[in-house]
Amino acid sequence: MARELAEKGRLAASFFFSRGRGDISHAGVFFTTIATQLAEHVPELGPLISKAIDDHSDIHKQMLRDQWQLLIYEPLENAPMQSKQIVVVIDALDECEGKDDMKLILQLLAQAKNLQTIQLRVFVTSRPEIPILLGFGKMAGETHQDFVLHDIPPLEINHDISVFFQQKLSVVKAEHGLSTPWPDEPTIQLLVERAAGLFIYAATTYRFIQDSADPKEQLSIILSGEYTSASPTENLDKIYTKLLQYSVIGDRPPSKHEALLQSFRQIVGSIVIISDILTIKNLANLLCLRSGEVKKALDSLRSVLNIPKDESQPVRIFHPSFRDFLLDKQRCSDRRFWINEKERHNDLFRHCLQLMSKHLRQNICDIREPGVLITEISKDMIQSAIKADLQYACRYWVYHFQQGNSVEKDSRILQFLMQHLLHWLEVLSLVGEVSEGVLMIASLEKILKVGSSLCFSKSL
Repeated sequence: MARELAEKGRLAASFFFSRGRGDISHAGVFFTTIATQLAEHVPELGPLISKAIDDHSDIHKQMLRDQWQLLIYEPLENAPMQSKQIVVVIDALDECEGKDDMKLILQLLAQAKNLQTIQLRVFVTSRPEIPILLGFGKMAGETHQDFVLHDIPPLEINHDISVFFQQKLSVVKAEHGLSTPWPDEPTIQLLVERAAGLFIYAATTYRFIQDSADPKEQLSIILSGEYTSASPTENLDKIYTKLLQYSVIGDRPPSKHEALLQSFRQIVGSIVIISDILTIKNLANLLCLRSGEVKKALDSLRSVLNIPKDESQPVRIFHPSFRDFLLDKQRCSDRRFWINEKERHNDLFRHCLQLMSKHLRQNICDIREPGVLITEISKDMIQSAIKADLQYACRYWVYHFQQGNSVEKDSRILQFLMQHLLHWLEVLSLVGEVSEGVLMIASLEKILKVGSSLCFSKSL
């Protein structure tokens, strides 16, 4: 959709939410990003948006409602153009962290119907989460049009999934030199039936079969076991369970099972809850593991994880349904693979604190001249001195502490602040996140119930 609109010259801006991927996992930079793209793609809006930024230099710190009003709505309302239609695409709104933000974004975008000289059309994709449904439910009927994928006739969906299997598995057959009719038509139809209309089921099945020296064996594993037509999600959960049982444990001796499962829960568990994407090397550094150890644990999970050949690129999960499956104790029927979310957050908090305590120091970039402006320091110098794993630890250690919801007051936090408060703030300043540091300190004060004067006096 976005590509088609761009080719027609109607796409003015787009934003893709993705949970656990830094700035695009929350609404903090949503309207500022949309405004930047509008200024670039719609010439009439550029001067108006620039003036709004000049008049409100702290606009990036203001509430979402103010950002919408000042950066987008007012420039659109005052733009010197007639009867122009532009489109904004918002992909995966359900991946936005913050239920209230989801509803607020929809509420604010609905105000576009009041614009007189320009038509703003917003294309939103989302799973039917409660906050999204409530947000649309509060709009007038003529403000939005719904297109529910589940309402597409099953015959059409099944046909598309059948074509997908036929094309993809024919490639696998050619790559492995399989001369026999494989897979036959009844097998294709059985796979389509088990997919139950879910393309993620079909895609995961294909990746599992394709990423193997023996695709016939992989296919037999997929087709083994019981099948239910009661719930498409249940079938998806079953295939995830099979893949994990085969990929993580397989035919390895029972004496090694617990170590393999512990490694899976730590490494994959961190990937599914982490607040930003990291490379294998950066993830290993954060978890105090060897890169080879992390790579070995992930190599067998390519059907559910996107592990790029270029090691400078980050590891991602292919689909949020895998994360949802692992974190839901009811859906993850083989409890050995269930990820205890609070436990993982506490583990990441401890590793963040450990990494920062080890690497933070005064003048981390070794700047020899005092009074140098941050804008005068090259990004290469900052990236070289502050690796991505250390940046991650500095930005998100408080978040992991909050999500871990530890009952005990962790004395290591006070000890860390006493030794490294200024070093930590220096890093945040260098990476452009110092304002977030102030908010993190305020959050810590609320959580730990430690007076600000005590905290700062001891730290300084």
